[in-house]
Amino acid sequence: MNRFNGQVHPTRAQTARLDLCAAGLSTLCLLHCLALPLLVAVMPLAAQAADNELVHRLLVVVALPVSLRVIWKTLPLDGNGLFIGTALSGLGLLLVGAFIEALSAYEEPITVAGGLLLGSAHLWNWVRQRGEAPSAMSPSESLDADCRRPK
Repeated sequence: MNRFNGQVHPTRAQTARLDLCAAGLSTLCLLHCLALPLLVAVMPLAAQAADNELVHRLLVVVALPVSLRVIWKTLPLDGNGLFIGTALSGLGLLLVGAFIEALSAYEEPITVAGGLLLGSAHLWNWVRQRGEAPSAMSPSESLDADCRRPK
């Protein structure tokens, strides 16, 4: 790398940024040119999958053991009642939306509410487990906490 008084030459740094931008734009172009026709081709299949009850049930059956495993692992932790309650409520709503035919008229809002509750609970638990509550620590404090955390 050419150095100018111990520093990278300003023109080279600007060129490197432009190269990175150009590579990014080229990648976007390539994705657009290749992925868009593929996406259009599979849209009818995706539309059929969206209306298929089996897909919804399969997704719930896959989500259930993963979420229950996380809930089980957090049972011994103090202060996790909100996470467990929210996650179980979300799972319950997802199960109701997918398997209770009598409520099929309300399936979409029930499923959306369940997914939001479950996803929010897992996201909140992940942040809490990392010990990085956004308002509780400054960036330097969270960096210090990461350095002290056993690997």
